[in-house]
Amino acid sequence: MKPMIKLYGAERCHKSQYYKNYFEDLNLNYEFLDVELNEENADELRSLYENRKLNFPTITIGEKKLRNPSDTDLKKWIEKLL
Repeated sequence: MKPMIKLYGAERCHKSQYYKNYFEDLNLNYEFLDVELNEENADELRSLYENRKLNFPTITIGEKKLRNPSDTDLKKWIEKLL
């Protein structure tokens, strides 16, 4: 089974929108978790970081966590993990 892609972000964040479009352009299934509109999503994101900050956008692919990755890094991990 393929690892799940999760995008933690906010609708108003241009980088979050960029990654949404990136995944859609590649026809990848992903889950967008808005951390401003949903407190559970915010808590889930905080739990990924020791400082408990809302560091978004953050992308997880299975166990791998990527904080605001470059296209090159994101492409590398998608190819490696999916």
